[in-house]
Amino acid sequence: MKMYKIKKNTLVMVAGLSILLVVLINSCVESRKVAEKTGAQLWAENCQRCHNTPFANSFSHEQWITIGMHMQTRAQLTDKERDKIISFLNQ
Repeated sequence: MKMYKIKKNTLVMVAGLSILLVVLINSCVESRKVAEKTGAQLWAENCQRCHNTPFANSFSHEQWITIGMHMQTRAQLTDKERDKIISFLNQ
């Protein structure tokens, strides 16, 4: 009986670690996909998803930085994604 319990615990632990590994690998793949996106793609996917966005020349570079910092929190963007979007808007 004790040996069965040890094997069962080991099996549960191995299964749990396997699931964790799959989730980690998948998140890395998703991170790479996001990292490969351009500022224009990120802008279209994140900004235009919720509202009509203004023209890029509607705001100065400094204003876009402020807007980017505010919207980063709301859209749950990384610093890198925010910077790519701001660079795109300041072209």
